[in-house]
Amino acid sequence: MNDQSGNLYIADAIIALSILFIAMLMMNSLISLPDSTYSDTSHNSQVSQDIMEILSGKVDFHDGTFLGEISEILRQNRNSEKSVREVSAICEDKFANFKLTNYSFVESNQLDGQVLAGSGDFTRAKNVSSASRNFGEYSYTLYLW
Repeated sequence: MNDQSGNLYIADAIIALSILFIAMLMMNSLISLPDSTYSDTSHNSQVSQDIMEILSGKVDFHDGTFLGEISEILRQNRNSEKSVREVSAICEDKFANFKLTNYSFVESNQLDGQVLAGSGDFTRAKNVSSASRNFGEYSYTLYLW
């Protein structure tokens, strides 16, 4: 008789532990779910950093960078209107390759915040991420929203 009641206690304990284990797994999954707004913000910020890294990086030691190329055009022509228009056209072509819809690319040191390329309505932007890089005396900032 003692043996039969012992089996009942073991079965009861296994069921209780199983329920407790399932409850702990459910609680853990609720705690570890990512917050979608945080991940969207982080993702947009990373995209702007990645694009600026591409623009300022070299493929090999003999290549120039995109930022170096446009900076050289501006420097050689002493930031003339013609050179700014030329650089703006180059920038718009480059950003068209990235297929960005809402962006603004600005030079803020030598050209006093002039927008070199842009698309979308910045006044309606809610979440703006930015990345900046300097090249010589020029400072470029990319805004994405």
